[in-house]
Amino acid sequence: MEIDTALCIASAIGVVGLSAVGSAVGIGKAACATIGAWKKCYAQNKPAPYTLFTFVGAPLTQTLYGMILMAMLLNVSKTPIPGAGIASLVLALLAGAGICASAVFQGQAAAAGADAQAETGKGFTNYLAAIGVIETVAIFVMVFAIFCILPLSASAS
Repeated sequence: MEIDTALCIASAIGVVGLSAVGSAVGIGKAACATIGAWKKCYAQNKPAPYTLFTFVGAPLTQTLYGMILMAMLLNVSKTPIPGAGIASLVLALLAGAGICASAVFQGQAAAAGADAQAETGKGFTNYLAAIGVIETVAIFVMVFAIFCILPLSASAS
């Protein structure tokens, strides 16, 4: 196996791995806060809104963005141009870090949203809008990374 091919495959693994780490951390933060919010509701004999579960799942999409980049990098590994391996590795590390950070901070915002929603019963759409802005960062990173991946394959020429 050529070095560029191997590095492209390693990059594919790296970008989805970093994205998944961010999702896991973000989901963990949001889940803990949501469980705490439900507990507050139960302690006050108020119904615990299931809609709070929306906050738990918000950071999951970043893993999907990493998976899309992974698939593209695996495609590049079939016919990489010379030097594509190093370029894909740098791209995977930086794009993966950006997507990871988006998921972590989205989880933190989702945690605050779950707590606030349970306490007040108000503002759900506002909280989702704020979470959506954080999501946009991951989408931008993915799209810009796709622009950079496209010229790395000899079949694209």
